[in-house]
Amino acid sequence: MPTALVTGASGFTGRYLIQALKARGFKVVGFGSGTTDADVTLACDLTDKAAVVAAVAQVQPDWVIHLAALAFVGHADQEAFYRVNLFGTLNLLEALGALERQPQRVLIASSANIYGTPGIEVIDESVCPAPVNHYACSKLAMEHMVATWYDRLPIVVTRPFNYTGPGQDERFLIPKIVGHFARGERVIELGNLDVSRDFSDVRDLAQAYLGLLDSDHRASPVNVCSGKATALRAIIELMERIAGYSIEVRVNPAFVRANEIPTLRGSDARLRKIVGARELISLERTLEDLYRSLRSVR
Repeated sequence: MPTALVTGASGFTGRYLIQALKARGFKVVGFGSGTTDADVTLACDLTDKAAVVAAVAQVQPDWVIHLAALAFVGHADQEAFYRVNLFGTLNLLEALGALERQPQRVLIASSANIYGTPGIEVIDESVCPAPVNHYACSKLAMEHMVATWYDRLPIVVTRPFNYTGPGQDERFLIPKIVGHFARGERVIELGNLDVSRDFSDVRDLAQAYLGLLDSDHRASPVNVCSGKATALRAIIELMERIAGYSIEVRVNPAFVRANEIPTLRGSDARLRKIVGARELISLERTLEDLYRSLRSVR
């Protein structure tokens, strides 16, 4: 039975990747700070180099999926973005590079936030990155560092656009909106209502990652997205239809970011060329599933 190592195993994305890997017959070892669905869970701090070396040597993985990151853009500790996202990744790569039997595939999750505000309708991988916050800066720095390992490890870097689904924390936009409807609240405070984002379902993202791991693609980053941009106002309208009532939206200036990216829509042409045609879960179904999951825990 092959072994897959998933960092960030206790996180939102990690839970879905673990399920997908198990369905493929992998033994899954997770690095996580809490309970996970992995066969084995190790509490490994990626910023502790010695701990990472010891844990990786213990696991001896065939596949590695590196999801662990500080991902909440509004996090107060700006230095933490670089400690975790940049140097934590470096510690992992050094540990993998030191193995006598190196992994067959390594997938490292970056972020579409690195593109910033390019001012073009569709963003493909050739667009020059221009990050506008520390989260995105740390991810771009990570990508440049990872590139120095391309000749030593079989690495594929992904740039996921926004994605959501049941289980995502309500600090993030879509679960926040759906959570208000699930609780029957009549008022919601949001920031800029005119932003549009490329939203995917986390289950589609998990399958895209498996497809990339199955392929022989390496080095050049790959967008993971739906190829469609949906306005925040349209999300509200969908949820009003699903929940069966209208909500009052109040714009809170405190929620409007100075460097807000107005439209972020990705091109998935490279991804489709690598993994083939994809049947994607509709945004409406994603919202319905998230709504039902939040209603069930009330």
